Amino acid sequence: MTAEPRDWVEWHRAYDDPQSRLSRRLGVVQRELRRAIDARDGPLRVISMCAGEGRDVIPVLASHPRRDEIAARLVDLEPRNAALARDAAEAAGLRAVEVVEGDAALLDSYIGAAPADIVLACGIFGNITEDDIRRTIAYLPCLCSREATVLWTRGHFISDDRDVALEIRRWFVEGGFREVSYESPDGEATYRVGAHKLAVEPRALEPGVRMFRFFR
Repeated sequence: MTAEPRDWVEWHRAYDDPQSRLSRRLGVVQRELRRAIDARDGPLRVISMCAGEGRDVIPVLASHPRRDEIAARLVDLEPRNAALARDAAEAAGLRAVEVVEGDAALLDSYIGAAPADIVLACGIFGNITEDDIRRTIAYLPCLCSREATVLWTRGHFISDDRDVALEIRRWFVEGGFREVSYESPDGEATYRVGAHKLAVEPRALEPGVRMFRFFR
């Protein structure tokens, strides 16, 4: 039996509970985004893949003293989420934030936004196969500027006695990144948040490439 497609608008409601796993993960991602911004001088470009309602990015940029130096492209396939993100950016006066209703898995969705100094791949790796995780990591240098930071998340799912998040850390290193930070909270929190910096030369964006497919 085929599983019912996930309602990605309803999925975001967990963010409204400050004690939820998603809400706590959001706080870590926002903190790491601020650190990545503060680590670089001058104008910045940010890409957020599968950006949803833009909660990872928009509140951080809205409150940052360098907000006018930061351009961002947020990509999400769900029309309602894209509309909510667009409204939030407009309400915050973030004129350099562009919300694209499109397929975040396609490199074409980032033409004109890449290379970026910060790339967020949050809420993706728990919804795609391991082969697609590795494939996505392999193509991330196409979205990155020199020494760009990639932020990523993954739920703490054990498969065949393996913590896949630990494999992801290794795949990033094999893909030309070095680890900057990794958070794996104790207790009931089941999320992982990583930050990796590109340690090799960026690659040109390759039009026509699909990085992944969601399985739910």
